[in-house]
Amino acid sequence: MRLTFGLILAIIIGLSLGLIGGGGSILAVPILRYVMGVEPRSAIAMSLFIVGVVSLIGIIPHWRQGNVNLPVAISFIPPAMVGAFIGAKITELPFITDTIQLVAFGIVMLLASILMIKKSSGKKKQETTPSVKVLKNKTQKILLTIIEGLVVGILTGFVGVGGGFLIIPALVLVGGIPMKEAVGTSLLIIATKSASAFVGYLTLVNIDWFLTIGFTLAASVGIVFGSFLSKKIDAKYLQKGFGYFVLVIAIFVLIAR
Repeated sequence: MRLTFGLILAIIIGLSLGLIGGGGSILAVPILRYVMGVEPRSAIAMSLFIVGVVSLIGIIPHWRQGNVNLPVAISFIPPAMVGAFIGAKITELPFITDTIQLVAFGIVMLLASILMIKKSSGKKKQETTPSVKVLKNKTQKILLTIIEGLVVGILTGFVGVGGGFLIIPALVLVGGIPMKEAVGTSLLIIATKSASAFVGYLTLVNIDWFLTIGFTLAASVGIVFGSFLSKKIDAKYLQKGFGYFVLVIAIFVLIAR
């Protein structure tokens, strides 16, 4: 019964990735930890594999819709992968405990929920015309790309969060691409840096491969369906509700740890 419930929740992980280009890891870690009873560090590592594979699958429909900007993605991927591997290895430090990682994860969830709620409250025209001017200076773009990639990568490796809620605004600001294109492009970035972070965890934790593959398959169904729905539903309308949902889970994680 618990496995069945977990797999149903895994479908929701995929739906969130397909519809809004993020939120997968934010859901995956709590589900694995508190529903399936997986140890915190193993839950983070398993979520990286699940979200990485599912994001890769989710790229396909976005690619067909022309919503993946490969040149912009390639500029973000190298620093993000380096940062993700570093973030995973940071967890080897003796003072980094499961509690510290879960508290950090909860704080990141709070930040993500606030950003999603705030962004969804803006005017609709801001989706294609951001209120922040797109950067045009080439040097600034390169520096910000490296910094953004490293920071989000380290975040991914340390707490297992894909960082779509940070990547998408950065793609709009630094890459100068539309929101729908940023959603599709973010999936490619999430997939590559999740893979890098997962490699960093392989020698540190035990992986329940049966559960990991089961969750990956269920979430894959969700992301295919979510990517299809993204053509018909404005993701902005979903972000506010999802943001409040994440806020509730964040509070629970910080209390339960």
